[in-house]
Amino acid sequence: MPDLIEWTGAGPKDIVWRYPNNRLTWGSTLIVHEHQVAVFYRDGKAYDVFGPGRHILSTQNLPGLSKLYSTMRGIKKSEFTSDIVFVSTSQFQGKFGGRGQTQELAPLMFHGAYWFKVEEPKLFVVEVVGNSKAFTTDAVNEFIRGFIVEKLIDTLAGFTLRDVFTQLDESSMKVKTKIKEQFDRIGIDLIDLKFEGMDTSPEYRERLFWLQTGQVHADRIATLETTKSAAESLGKGGGAAAAGTGMVIIPQLLQQPTGPQVAVTTCPKCGAQIPANARFCNNCGVQLGRGKTCPKCNAQVPAGSRFCPECGTKI
Repeated sequence: MPDLIEWTGAGPKDIVWRYPNNRLTWGSTLIVHEHQVAVFYRDGKAYDVFGPGRHILSTQNLPGLSKLYSTMRGIKKSEFTSDIVFVSTSQFQGKFGGRGQTQELAPLMFHGAYWFKVEEPKLFVVEVVGNSKAFTTDAVNEFIRGFIVEKLIDTLAGFTLRDVFTQLDESSMKVKTKIKEQFDRIGIDLIDLKFEGMDTSPEYRERLFWLQTGQVHADRIATLETTKSAAESLGKGGGAAAAGTGMVIIPQLLQQPTGPQVAVTTCPKCGAQIPANARFCNNCGVQLGRGKTCPKCNAQVPAGSRFCPECGTKI
């Protein structure tokens, strides 16, 4: 007796579903709902695709499989074998998170969100569902998340730390463009991708602030500290665990500080960064020679100078 083939109970987050019986009968009814596509898949190849509607399976509307079976012998003419993979063409959202490094090997921890839809169901079934054995929604999500993280790591490795954090919009666009090109090859349309958090190690944060401002500002560096639990959750690489960890978007904090700035210099003994007008190093305690004061303009004159560098008065 002919079967009724239909994906019932599909939820808003379901991407794929494989019909449980691959022994099919000619004359069976295939029902494909809106925002669904049914792909007939066998031996690693996708043959025929059906869009929304009610279809009677016959040799006329299954030309790919019919041609295949016409070359086989000993097959019952009333039956044939094929997987039917239902694919949702709706838009979906996912989360990603991982660790990578920049061009100068600075560590990067990142997480964010992406939006996608299946654009080419036949290609998608072959490249993702079939080749990766991702016949369930969970398996597809895991594949896509891993695919994105892998491409992000490869792409971010071509950027410097400063480019990543001071030009995040431009960097994000370049990353998105490269991943979109890769997605097109497996039948997926990457609608959008956004970083929600990005961080590096404390040592590289301080280096980044020094490059950006030429000064070390303790309050600014403290603002960038993130929780250890956020870094640990990203270290697991699961992506979903990284969502909502509250990591800091560094570029928002890279603006010049609005408060008063203190000029700094380097201690000649221990190399610590200290205020330029300090008389003693606050790290090792060494006394710092600061020269004399010009009797005419009161400018600071470096030790050993014979003339004032500001007004030229002889010292």
